[in-house]
Amino acid sequence: MDRNLCKRVLAGGGSILPLVIPGNETGGTGLMNPSILLDDNGELIVNLRHVNYVLYHCEEGQLFQNRYGPLAYLNPENDIKLKTTNFICILDKETFEIKEYYKVDTSKCDIEPVWDFHGLEDARLVRWDGKLYLSGVRRDVIPDPGNKPGQGRIELSHILINPSKPDMVRESTRFRIPAIVHESYCEKNWMPVTDLPYTYVKWCNPTEIVEVNPKTKTSKQIFLSSQVFQLEGDLRGGSQVIPYKVDRICLVHEVRLFQNKLGQKDAKYFHRFVVWDNDWKIVQLTDAFSFMTGEIEFSCGMTFFNDDLLITFGFQDNAAYLLRVPASMIDSILYEQY
Repeated sequence: MDRNLCKRVLAGGGSILPLVIPGNETGGTGLMNPSILLDDNGELIVNLRHVNYVLYHCEEGQLFQNRYGPLAYLNPENDIKLKTTNFICILDKETFEIKEYYKVDTSKCDIEPVWDFHGLEDARLVRWDGKLYLSGVRRDVIPDPGNKPGQGRIELSHILINPSKPDMVRESTRFRIPAIVHESYCEKNWMPVTDLPYTYVKWCNPTEIVEVNPKTKTSKQIFLSSQVFQLEGDLRGGSQVIPYKVDRICLVHEVRLFQNKLGQKDAKYFHRFVVWDNDWKIVQLTDAFSFMTGEIEFSCGMTFFNDDLLITFGFQDNAAYLLRVPASMIDSILYEQY
């Protein structure tokens, strides 16, 4: 049975907080899909994605659709491109509210976009070998010879918080990770393994582990499991992969496609926790759940803080939240079926 995770956590003594920056920074359009990291210096950092549109998605039987169908991107009339900018936010460690925020300056590495989706999408925060990275998908830089622009690849963006200019966060270098299968059109949602530098979980069912080398600009598969689960949808990437006790855990999303009453394609997003042992065997896969019973929800951040589990997620591309799961609830959520 699908469950409302936020309702369960709040009933168990947890808390939820919206992550918001001033409207003059966003023009009133969407804040979404935050990624949280407890940094080496003890700071709680969030990457907050801003998009230049408002998403409309019709739910609950889809009786009140937009003229274009159940889903529509509402853009400014003079700019129909879908653009992403990212803000690095420093959280107050008592209240989890945003106390500082800085737009990431990507001008050093940017080129003129060649497709209509601009920017680094759904970037996960990770610190490897002392360097702070944003790792997400970019789809605006490669003109596809097969007349299919928008080729997506994971990019590893090294960012610097300039100590002499605290209002400045800038991208220093950018590494576009080559696909393992070169014919693939769009690689996205690779999950960085926080305690294994330059290592990703590329796929969960079966588990596929990829190692990348920023110096040689290469990537290689280092593990592929034979363990496969028969599920209704695909297990697609979500949060970072983080250590927990003797295991590693992450949060993934599962997309279930369907056709509505008018025969139009749509999808519902569900979520599962995945628990691996040290040999990358899945020892627990939870039942599917939602955060707030919305059909479009997405999480790309998770970290531990003061023994509690902090999860960041987006709702309908229009809102960003931090969910605090008390330490006393973590095992029951991870290791027991709903």
